[in-house]
Order: sequence, then C-alpha cells, then structure tokens
Amino acid sequence: MTRPPGGHVHPTRDDAFLASFSEGVGGPVGSRAGRHPWWTPVRVVLALAAVCLALGLVQKSGCYADSWQNGQERYTQMCYSDLPYLYTGRGFAELTWPYSDDQEVRARYPVMEYPAGISYWAWGTSHVTQWLSGSPDLSPRYAAPVDRLHGLEGVSEEARRYVAVNAVGLAALTLLAVWLLAGVHPRRPWDAALVAASPALLLTAWINWDLLALVFVAGALWAWSRDRPVLTGVMIGLGTAVKLYPLFLLGALLVIGLRERRLKDVGAAALFGLVAWGLANLPGYVSGPNEWARFWTFNSDRGADLGSLWLVLDQALDAGFAASTINLWSWGIFAAWCLGVLVIGLRAPETPRFAQLGLLILIGFLLVNKVYSPQYVLWLLPLAALARPRWRDHLVWQGGEIFYFAMVWFYLGGYLDPSGGGDAGFYWVAILVRVLAELYLAALVVRDVLIPSHDPVRAGPEPDQLMTTRSNVVAV
Repeated sequence: MTRPPGGHVHPTRDDAFLASFSEGVGGPVGSRAGRHPWWTPVRVVLALAAVCLALGLVQKSGCYADSWQNGQERYTQMCYSDLPYLYTGRGFAELTWPYSDDQEVRARYPVMEYPAGISYWAWGTSHVTQWLSGSPDLSPRYAAPVDRLHGLEGVSEEARRYVAVNAVGLAALTLLAVWLLAGVHPRRPWDAALVAASPALLLTAWINWDLLALVFVAGALWAWSRDRPVLTGVMIGLGTAVKLYPLFLLGALLVIGLRERRLKDVGAAALFGLVAWGLANLPGYVSGPNEWARFWTFNSDRGADLGSLWLVLDQALDAGFAASTINLWSWGIFAAWCLGVLVIGLRAPETPRFAQLGLLILIGFLLVNKVYSPQYVLWLLPLAALARPRWRDHLVWQGGEIFYFAMVWFYLGGYLDPSGGGDAGFYWVAILVRVLAELYLAALVVRDVLIPSHDPVRAGPEPDQLMTTRSNVVAV
C-alpha cells in the first residue's frame, strides 16, 4: 500500500464519521493529493486552536462588557469566570502574595484555595496587569473594604485587563500543549485537532486556570512517547503543583512498567516528579506553611458540591453526608476503580497506551469526586484525544458535557428551581447525563484495550482502508 501524502494519517481516511462528513466538500483525500508548501497539519491544528480560543473570548464578551457585575447575566449568557472575582477577592488587586502569613493580610483576605502553581500564576499575572495599567497607587485600596474595591477608580477596568492578560498567557500555553499532542504520534498529528477544535474548550477555557495543567499533561504524554521518563516525571510533578489530577498519571505508568518490565523508568518518573513538585511548592511552603496547606484542608473539609453524584444523593435522600463520610467512600470507590484499571491493563492482549490508562483513571476520579466544575472537562481533553481519536465519540461525550455546562449556570441562576419549591431535580438529570457520557467514553476505551483491533491508533489505517472513490481531490 502507498504511504499517505505527507507521511501522516489523513483524518478523512482514518475516521468514517469525517469521511462521510467530507462528502459535502469533495470527499476523503485521494491517493494523488498534493501537499501545501506551508500549511502542514500541525500548523492547521494550531490555527484551529487559536480560532477556538478566540471564539471562547467572544462567548465571554457579554460579561466582559460590564466587568462581570451583572449578577444574572453571567448565568443567562453562561459567561461566568472566576478570574475577575478572585482578582479583588484574594488580594491580587493589592498585589498580595497568596501565601503571606501577615496577620493584617489574612484578616482582610482569605487564603487562595488553589495549588501553588495556580497561585503563583494568579499573582504573577496581577503584576503584569498593574504594569499594563500604569502601576496605579494602591494606598486608597488598602483603606477600602474588600467588597467596595471593585467600585474604586480603575479597579473595574483592571479586573477586565486581568482576564485579558490571563487569556493571552493561557492561550500561549494551550497552543504549546496542542503542539506537543500533535507530536505524540508523529503519523497522527490530526488527533490534536480533537483538542484544538473542541466545543468544550471553547466554552470552558476561561472559567478558571485549569488550562495551566493541560500543558503539563500534554508534556508528559509527549515525553513518554519519546522514551524520556525523567522528563515525564518532571511534567507530572509540575502538573501536580498546578492541579492534583496529573499525579494519577503515575498509576498509568505503573501498569505499563509492570507489563513491559520498565519499573526502573517508572521509578525515575516518580522520583523526579516528586522533586519537581517539591521545588515548585517550596516558595509557598516556606513563606506560609499554614497558608500553603489551605488547598489540602479546603478539599478535605468540603462537602457534596456542584456537579457531583454526592450532591444528587445528598439532595435526593436528604442525607446530609458529612465531609469525612464522602472522603472515605469516594477514595475507597476510586481505589477499587484503579484496581479494575490495573486488572484490565495487565490482562489486555497488548500493553495499553499511556493515554488510554490515564483517561480511565481520571474518569474514575471525576465520577466520585466531591465537586465537578464545568471546566473540569479540560482535564480529560488531551487524554481523550489520544486515547480515542474518533470525532463521533468525542461529540457524543462532549454533548453530555455541554448539556451539563448549560444546566449548571441555569441551576446557579435559579432557573431550574421548581415553582412549588424543593430541589432542582432537572439539575440532577444534567449530572447523570454527564456521568453517562463519561462512562460511554470509558467503555469505548476499555473495549479498545481488551480488543486492540478496535483501537484506532493500533489498527491503522493504511491509505486505502477507507473510501478512496474520490482519489484526485486536493489534501486539506
């Protein structure tokens, strides 16, 4: 069989859904298709990501216009973002170090409830914001009540500029992540388009700082594909300093290490991951140990929260679950889920791929977690794109995620409340739809692992495996 033009797998030859969808624009790429001298697949994918991120900013424009001050518009237009509220609510408008143990600072502002990496980024971008704002005099702010800061001269504009500064920085990192993902399987650069053109990315990119972790997950996947376990560990460690979930990728490496007798590589990844995580957390811990620990205590003490199955059970049964009870059961169920992934991974005919195992573990964590914020879908995107590179399946899964995205804002805005009072049962339906969508994706990946011929990456394709009736069209 002839090698595809450009030496890579073409999506309209690889994916039956895209092949049928392409009929309206000339059909699948033909065996005689030419190559564009500049628009390589990676550059096209990066352009798609840039457009998607820009459209995400447009989607937030309704809230941006009034600096997120309209209490209901942020829900009706689904344009909510944590960033402008945290700019004034966590002291960044006064350039407060997030781990300061100064008593006056702590009496004025709550401690950042995020991991160190996000806290550093939020603090650093506040300095950039104020530099771009002409380094305003902060003394009037020190004397004003925190809930009045937004009304002071220049603060409202700064909050909007803070969102813009973060958007530019996060967009650059997302483009880097997409570039890395395109290089994990050199013959399949188009798989990264599942992240670059993701509807979920468009809608949720600017809610919080979750995109920071995406680049480290992409880096870990890229490094492991290049047989660089130390760099893989460093990426996992830095990612864990930003969000907890990259830590679970070590479980995926453990399965691979057991299958391929590469426990030395897994140990190196774990060791250097721990070192990277420790060094990243050191400034915060040294400057304020108690403040640094806030992330851990906050998550341990929180009860059933938005988007979780625990919230459904808690409200439906009027159970009033204690945080300790949810902690015990959620970690116990997650441990059982991980054991199941281990068994599946060890019994598979071939060693499962890193992205497949990582995705399965992460879905298990999100299913039993105490909270599911709408932007958590970003956690799954890079792993899902490489684990199951099929557009139809991604659209089904993300359809469930987007349905939940809409319903959570309607729920917070009070639009799902029954007229007769009581709990918003339709919100429970939205949570269950999201859970079923994630289980659907997990089931497909489990099938691919147990029956490798179903795995799109392992199964091919070669150029003539899909429709070739339109053999003379120009490659897109």
